[in-house]
Amino acid sequence: MFSKSRINEPGPKADADKPKAPEAPMTKPTMDFTPSAPKGKATASVLSSDLTVVGNLRTTGDIQVEGTVEGDIRAHLLTVGESATIRGEIVADDIVVNGRVIGRVRGLKVRLTSTARVEGDIIHKTIAIESGAHFEGSVQRQEDPLANGRVTTATMPQMRTDTPGSAAGDAG
Repeated sequence: MFSKSRINEPGPKADADKPKAPEAPMTKPTMDFTPSAPKGKATASVLSSDLTVVGNLRTTGDIQVEGTVEGDIRAHLLTVGESATIRGEIVADDIVVNGRVIGRVRGLKVRLTSTARVEGDIIHKTIAIESGAHFEGSVQRQEDPLANGRVTTATMPQMRTDTPGSAAGDAG
């Protein structure tokens, strides 16, 4: 008898109407979240430790490399993880090396941590090398190390393509 009376009572019907009220507040947080999404800074692209990339990478954003890259990397902020190995030139505004780089490093701010292993020349505006870092190569300071790399890379192939076999003075 108790089961019969509970089924026939109007109480559960009133409870069925109550869940409809919380639905409106659920949509409000979604609206609050949407405007803040474009204002936030984009997260760094992460290349995990089990990933090997053969080829060049280019972005205006940030990259964190934990795996292996065989090619050049150009980015705004480049973080080389402890387990990472990069074979190629790296160019970025800010470079933090925790792992291994075999190739030239060009950056406005370059930092080699105590776990860094760099085999190649470093061209920088400011540099910091922590105790314990291994570095083999030359260090050169330039006011704008990024501009020199871009001009050389962009100009050289055009001169070879446009004027093969001619003197450099003819191209100007």
